[in-house]
Amino acid sequence: MKDILTEIWSTAKRNKLRTGLTGFAVAWGIFMLIVLLGAGNGLINAQMQQNERFLANSMMVFGGQTSKAYKGLKEGRRINLQDKDMGTTRHDFANHVDEVGAELEQGGLTMSRGQQYVTVSLTGVYPNHVKINKREILEGRFINEIDIRDKRKVVVLSQTQAKELKKDYASLIGEYVNVGDLAFRVVGIYKNDESERNTDAFTSFTTMKTMYGKGDRVGNIEYSFYGLTTEQQIKDFERSYRMRINKNHQAAPEDERSVWLWNRYTQNMQMSTGISIIRTALWIVGLFTLLSGIVGVSNIMLITVKERTREFGIRKAIGATPWAILKLIIIESIIITTFFGYIGMVLGVAANEYMDATLGHDVIDTGLFRATMFVNPTVGLDVCIEATAVMILAGTLAGLIPARKAARIRPIEALRAE
Repeated sequence: MKDILTEIWSTAKRNKLRTGLTGFAVAWGIFMLIVLLGAGNGLINAQMQQNERFLANSMMVFGGQTSKAYKGLKEGRRINLQDKDMGTTRHDFANHVDEVGAELEQGGLTMSRGQQYVTVSLTGVYPNHVKINKREILEGRFINEIDIRDKRKVVVLSQTQAKELKKDYASLIGEYVNVGDLAFRVVGIYKNDESERNTDAFTSFTTMKTMYGKGDRVGNIEYSFYGLTTEQQIKDFERSYRMRINKNHQAAPEDERSVWLWNRYTQNMQMSTGISIIRTALWIVGLFTLLSGIVGVSNIMLITVKERTREFGIRKAIGATPWAILKLIIIESIIITTFFGYIGMVLGVAANEYMDATLGHDVIDTGLFRATMFVNPTVGLDVCIEATAVMILAGTLAGLIPARKAARIRPIEALRAE
């Protein structure tokens, strides 16, 4: 075996260009496959992270603006959701709707504790808000049913707000802070959402309505639902729901702009379909890139064997068996593809790690929310190893086919080759 390795090394040194081109074809195919899959995974993971911020089977309802005249009323009327709309949601659609809540906001308020202060948007919510929007509570608790019933002046702060008011923010639980001229007791602190500005502080919905004179307005309605699994079922539910809410506001039943529905379940279905398409496209492009490397290796191996036909004739003339020649070519092919395949794999992994360290931490601020474009743009080690193994196998087969032909050639014919 040592003699074979020494001979392969000597052959590689004598044919540096040929060896280099073979190695480049192998390394480039694996490198591009890993980088393409890594970049695609980064985009997909970022989108999935955004989707995971909300409960999948949930819906938010926003008041819009009518786009059609109806019953003597002109288009362009502003629709503000009211208590009766919550009642309609809760009672008329009880066969699909689970917990119903709402968001009612009062912005531009100053929250203070002693000399420390921070500007907040105080939002009145129901207990289901923490499940629908997946708020992680770090300390204390979220708004509960007793807060709603008794109209308690309690508040849940973001981690950022709590740190601004007190360095040891965990000990803020149970203390009072001033929101404008009103004192609220801190009952909970939630974890910052990296995609938001974390300026929202939450209080009881009933407290918000009472303290800030919101009348019968409810802001935005939010609820979870069940029993809707197909796209057609969801469309039928949305159509029926919109018609019923439009009726409450004397809007045309088919007017889709009077009430806006944000269905997270439909969004997830569409995102899943899009992600599947992206994954398939990435694999197709990656495999074609890998195939180009395989073709390159095959062509070079064919040329290599043809160039060495005279050499093989001399070997057979002095007693070399066909198997000895076949083994030499196969081992040479395996060593070259393994070595350069490993280099391509390492460079591909390094490129993905570089993307993770740079693009993976870039956050785009749109003014309304912040989003990370790449999240963990890497490829599993199993994929890297499998891609390398495929290239090694392809390189071996590429060398095996011409090697068998060369091993069968008669010495006299091989010596005549030019």
